[in-house]
Amino acid sequence: MSKTIKAIVYERHGNPTEVLQIKTEPWPEPAVDEAIVAMRAAPINPADINAIEGKYPGRREVPAVPGFEGAGVVVEVGANVSTIAKGALVILPHNIGTWREALAVKASELVAVPPEIDPVHAAMLKINPMTAWRLLHDYVDLGRGDWLIQNACNSAAGRAVIQIAHELGYKTVNVVRRAELVDELRAEGGDVVLVDGEKLRDEVKNATGGAAIRLGLNAVGGESALRLANCLAFGGTLVSFGAMSLQPLKIPTGLLIFKDLRFRGIWINKWYDDATMQERMEAFKALFDMARRGLLKTKVEKAYSIDEAQAAVAHAAQSKRSGKIIFEFNA
Repeated sequence: MSKTIKAIVYERHGNPTEVLQIKTEPWPEPAVDEAIVAMRAAPINPADINAIEGKYPGRREVPAVPGFEGAGVVVEVGANVSTIAKGALVILPHNIGTWREALAVKASELVAVPPEIDPVHAAMLKINPMTAWRLLHDYVDLGRGDWLIQNACNSAAGRAVIQIAHELGYKTVNVVRRAELVDELRAEGGDVVLVDGEKLRDEVKNATGGAAIRLGLNAVGGESALRLANCLAFGGTLVSFGAMSLQPLKIPTGLLIFKDLRFRGIWINKWYDDATMQERMEAFKALFDMARRGLLKTKVEKAYSIDEAQAAVAHAAQSKRSGKIIFEFNA
């Protein structure tokens, strides 16, 4: 009997709990420049849900396999592959669909991960920690002791910002919506954790001794983003990478005229598309080093099998989670 794999597929865009199906497909065959990767873990990110709904840029042709992120082990290589060996733990490219048991991938697009890193952590290094790394390096030149401010700090990207900033010696003001998160985020390395509200600017000033904050990181939008912008120093930069409130940024003209603020955005998929392999690997090297030392960890709330796709996406859509929802695949 020929070997098969299971894959999560959608044949039309819509509500993930309604459109996702489990399909059985033949075991993939590698082309001469490809490797076969047996998946170990793949998270459910907001972008994955948006892509299934048809609300994400670069809308995929259907039928499609979802999943922008994941890690697996190379189990077979094509005749011309010399860059990656069987048995290597690898991170998958973002345009391939990771919610399946195995797949054929161009070997040149795989990123080998140090074997000491757990496959579950490896599966979640490419989007949120890399976004955090770029946010802290590409917009404002920060030095040790400099402050930044962020909302959505309970998200995977927000927690990665705290962890990476702490390691680099930057100080973070972390704005949350729920008071019960304060102690937890402080324990994780957040220097200041405040509950969002109308008096945020004064509270930030008191907590930081009036320090100049030149970098703000926004994943919420709406009023929250405006309160962050109001905390920034003259010439500061607010970088947006999410819109959890589904509200647009409303920027009073005075903030532009009298504070000369800059407003930027980041889409990590575009960064990957434009970066050279050397630029990617430089950043991965730093992230791998932190992950190896246990300084960079993405919290997982629950792992599901591929057969539980509907339950997994329903769980991932819930707010007030304490960590990521992931698929784990049988080794």
